[in-house]
Amino acid sequence: MSSIILLNKPFQVLSQFTDRDDTVAQPRKTLADFLSAPGFKVAGRLDFDSEGLVVLTNDGRLQQRIANPRHKRWKTYWVQVEGDLTEEALSQLRRGLMLKDGPTLPAKAKRISPPDLWLRDPPVRYRASVPDSWLEIKLQEGRNRQIRRMTAAVGFPTLRLIRMAVDAWQLDGLAPGQYRTLTTEGRQ
Repeated sequence: MSSIILLNKPFQVLSQFTDRDDTVAQPRKTLADFLSAPGFKVAGRLDFDSEGLVVLTNDGRLQQRIANPRHKRWKTYWVQVEGDLTEEALSQLRRGLMLKDGPTLPAKAKRISPPDLWLRDPPVRYRASVPDSWLEIKLQEGRNRQIRRMTAAVGFPTLRLIRMAVDAWQLDGLAPGQYRTLTTEGRQ
């Protein structure tokens, strides 16, 4: 039986237990600031400046099945972008885009109402003269900063990025820094 930890990673926290970069002026927060989980490894990273669901497991095979893009697990994100999101931009995301590191797979993308979320610290910049929009985007891959690069490529830079789900695992009301532990039997 494998164990899984679902953690709501706060903004500006590394998706690892130590900060190995000694060139930064002050230490950055890591997962160790929120939980002690000897033997657990992250199954798919989340950028330092992104928030939301991080899945950890103590089973190396399960970690690979979750994190490796060839297993095509859907990851769901809520994304706040700068500007009034257009249907044309959503269509481009759904078709797939050409980025510097190659084409993306088609995404599932739709505009959503601004969600009722926790406050971010520091808050997202507010500019009265520039509208913002929210979208839900689902991917089966996870390249470095992919969603940020995709939204920028269609003319809508990302302001806030929150991973809500990995496959069937969801945040389900976890506040930033909170986690819950699950066990799996056959579901992997």
